[in-house]
This record gives sequence, structure tokens and C-alpha cells, in this order.
Amino acid sequence: MKLTRYTLMAFQKKVIQLAFSLLVVIIVSSTTLVKAQEYDLVILNGRVIDPETMLDEILNVGIKNGNIAIITPKEIKGKETIDAKDHVVAPGFIDTHFHALDGLSLKMAARDGVTTGMDLEIGAIFVDEWYKAKENAWPLNYGTGISHEGIRIQVHDPETNLPKWADAPVLLGKLRADACADGTCGWQDTQSDVEHLNQLLQLVDEAMMQGALSFSSTVGYMVKGVSTLEMFKMQELAGAYGRVSTAHVRFHGNPVNPQAPLGTSEILANALALDAPLLLLHNNDFGWMENEEKLQRAREQGFNVWSEYYPYDAASTSISSSFFKPEMYKGVFNAVYEETMYDPIADKFLTEEEYIKTAKADPSRLVVVFSPSRKEWLPNWLRMPHMTVASDAIYSGKGVDSWDLPYEMYQGHPRTAGTRAKVLRLGREQGVPLMFSIAQMSYWPAKHLGDAGLEAMQKRGRIQEGMVADITIFNPKTVTDNATYKSGEQGLPSTGIPYVIVNGQLVVKDSKFEKVWAGQAIRYPISNESKYEAISKEEWLRHHAISTFSVHELEHEDEDHKH
Repeated sequence: MKLTRYTLMAFQKKVIQLAFSLLVVIIVSSTTLVKAQEYDLVILNGRVIDPETMLDEILNVGIKNGNIAIITPKEIKGKETIDAKDHVVAPGFIDTHFHALDGLSLKMAARDGVTTGMDLEIGAIFVDEWYKAKENAWPLNYGTGISHEGIRIQVHDPETNLPKWADAPVLLGKLRADACADGTCGWQDTQSDVEHLNQLLQLVDEAMMQGALSFSSTVGYMVKGVSTLEMFKMQELAGAYGRVSTAHVRFHGNPVNPQAPLGTSEILANALALDAPLLLLHNNDFGWMENEEKLQRAREQGFNVWSEYYPYDAASTSISSSFFKPEMYKGVFNAVYEETMYDPIADKFLTEEEYIKTAKADPSRLVVVFSPSRKEWLPNWLRMPHMTVASDAIYSGKGVDSWDLPYEMYQGHPRTAGTRAKVLRLGREQGVPLMFSIAQMSYWPAKHLGDAGLEAMQKRGRIQEGMVADITIFNPKTVTDNATYKSGEQGLPSTGIPYVIVNGQLVVKDSKFEKVWAGQAIRYPISNESKYEAISKEEWLRHHAISTFSVHELEHEDEDHKH
């Protein structure tokens, strides 16, 4: 065939197009190859659920440098691969009421899908030292508030020998006992005068400058000592920093109306007056419905207030708590010791005589206390918007380095091991949408803390590109809790949660806990800008009352005018 000028030009054009196509193929192939080498960890074929965007699709997730780098239906590759077929890929579970502060209890929580555990109830004293002790030594993300109970020990029991720092295992046990050794439990019984109140405020201010997450109050254990003014001023200072106040409220668990909801009304009124964030701790007792309605109405008006629960019909706390004394336990709560107070170490229910003897011999002993009404209430908690899941997980008492102890050695409440899996199991059995349960366990706690200006929570609780890779992978059809109240079964780990990722690192792999120190500090920035203002009667009047003139001076002026 003779090539004309036009056919030659067409041929050249075809060659150029072919060459360009080959170049595109080479570039695309090279890009694909780069992408295949780009990810540290990929999660394939999982059902990705993100409560914020309502995403619920089968997708692949690529993780790079601790963050979610890509979420795509396309094939991706990485250095390590998880096949999540038939599993949900969810934001890591966030616990805001977390006392699991030793090796054994921490690995139980990890097996239950927790990626972040923050103690916003008991909190800690000497916050900066507390954070230093956890650095590069913790598998989960960690955070704490300033302990109301702890600072009251410092101010009202100054004879107590304080350690370098202290959190729940020491505060609930040794420090409580040491503070009461002289016969006066100042931390729980002594009301603060103006001087004491200023000392307490200075300690809170110092902790806030050190990045504490919250003002954390166990006022329910200190009803006699903590005045309403003290609670208001503590919440006021926390609010000045934009921090959340949290409380185990006054009269918590009291079945007598109106005491039960009054404790919530106190701190909620403070929060609304101050326009400050508030977390109502374990709203799983008498008055909870009234409390939830108030919180919902406040949120509708734009206030950052919310609550939490755990899915069990029993509580757990120190046997030395004042409301276990017969005049309260029998007289007010109308409870029978041998029917409601279970000692997980002795593996039996205690009589009144056994309670008195045990409380005297071992005041830090943790007991389990049953509340029959909770069985009726529990199904409703699963369906409450912004009622978040927080386990009140209890330490094992076996020491910080108890990582290698078997789960059967744990003695305590099964909520430490099974809270999240139980919520998922009960939700499955009772028709609660999976998206909703995940929001209770991850998105809502992250959102509310993020709305309080906590940057670390603005990047967690979500499965989105650019977010921190805290991820829990579970089988929605089989996930279940296994821990019971029976001795030897109290710490049995949850099953159906084969992978837990913290900051891009596998902390649970193939349902086995990995001793990987992946945890990062959840903390506000450290600051030197104090927001403390001393309280005095004169200053209060200057701010809240009008100024006047002297009537005596006016009378003299009138007399002078007459003359």
C-alpha cells in the first residue's frame, strides 16, 4: 500500500497514541506498585462502619504512620495484611471510666476492644508525674483527670504520706486508709472553709495547666464533706479551661425520692449556668430516666452534656465506702448484706458481721454489690442516644507488671473483661442497630470530648481518612462476653474480637494480646497560664453586687449645706 501524506500522518498519530497509552500504563503500574509498598498495614474485605458519616460498606483500609491513609473499594497492599471478611471494622472503643491500671486488667480490656482508657472518675494527683509514668509503657491510649478525692486528702488530711503520683489503685486503697488512720477521714467528712477551698482550687488549677482532662469528682463518697459551693467552684474553674467536669454524683444509688435525681440536678445546674461541659458518670441507677431527659433537653439547647452506663446489674467499689455502713446500707438503701454484697476474693456473699470484719481488716477490698432493678433498666440503656458505654473497669490488684498472669487469676467485677462484647451481644439479641452500639462505644465519647477542645479525641472515634488508626475488628454474629461473677471466670476475655489496633499497631492479633507499647497520651497542651482566682467574700461582693455610697457622708453634706 502506498503511503500518502495523509495516511503517513495518521500512522504517526496512531504510533504516538500507542506510545502515550504505553506510558500511561507504565505510570499507572508504577503508581500502583508505589501504593502497594506505601501502607504499613492493610485491612481487606471488612464491613467498615463510621457513625459520624454513617458509612457502612465493604471496603479496604490502608494504614500508614499510625493514621488511616486510605479507605477504598480498590485493591491495596501493605507490609502486613488482615483479611476482615465477615467482620466489622469499627473505630476503637473509648472508655472514659477506666480504672484498669495494671497489666492483667489492661490486657483484658484490650481483648474487649478498648483502644483508649481514661480515668475521668477517680482521676489522679500529681498529673504530670502520672503521665510520665505511662509514657512508652502502655499498650492502650491513656489519660486522667484531677482527682477531687485526691486533692481533698492533700488538703484535709495533710498528715498523709503521699507518693510521687497516685491514681485509683492507691487512692481507693492505701491513701483512703492512711487518711483515716488518725480517726478523722477529712477527705470525706470535713467541709472546706474559704482557705481550704482556695487550696483545692489551686491544686485543680495546677493540674489543668499540666494537661488534665477533667475535674473528676467522687462526691457520692464525700456527701458530708463536699459543700454545694465547693462543687460549683470546682466546675467553674474546670469550665474556665474548657474542660469537662465528671461526677459520681451525690446520692448515687439512693432509692429514696427525691435524693436520687438531686445529685444530677446539682451538677447539671452548675454546668448550664457556667456553659461548661459535663459527663454524668454511670447513670445506671435510680432516677436515670429523669436524668437522661434533662440531658437530652440540654443538648437540644446546645450544651455539651452526656452520660454513661455499663451493661451489668451489679456495681463494684471499695468495701470501706461510707454508704456500706449499716445505718446507710440497711437503713436508707434497704439492702440485705447476704443477698447483695458479694466478695469476689472470698467467693461468697457476706453477712453483716463478715462485712464489718472484712472492712476493718482490709479496707481496700473491692466488693460486688447487686441491684435487682438494673435488670429491668438495662435493655433501655442500649437504646439511649449519647449514653456512652464506660466500663468502670477495675484494676486486678496483681501489680503493674502482671501482663503474663492467666486471665483466670483476675478477681473482681466481670465488667473489666466483658463490657463492650456484652453490649454488642445484647444489641444483637435485642435488635439494636450496630451503628448505634458503635456510636455509644466510640464516636459519642470522642465527639463530646473533642467538642470540649481535646484534639486527640477529634481524631479518634471515627473510621475516616486522616484519622488516627485506632481500630477494633469484630465478628458481629459471634462476638460475646465470657466473664461471669463466678470465681475463676471473672476475667475470662471476650471472644469474636480478633484484632485491636492502637495508633496503627496491633495490640491484639489473632485474638492474642501483644505486649506492644502503642499507647499515646490523651492530654491537653501543657500551659503556664493560670486561671485561678482567689475566693473571698469581698471579691465575691465586688463581682456580684452593686457599689454604694456612704449614707453617713451624705448626712454630713446635708448639715454643711444648711449651715
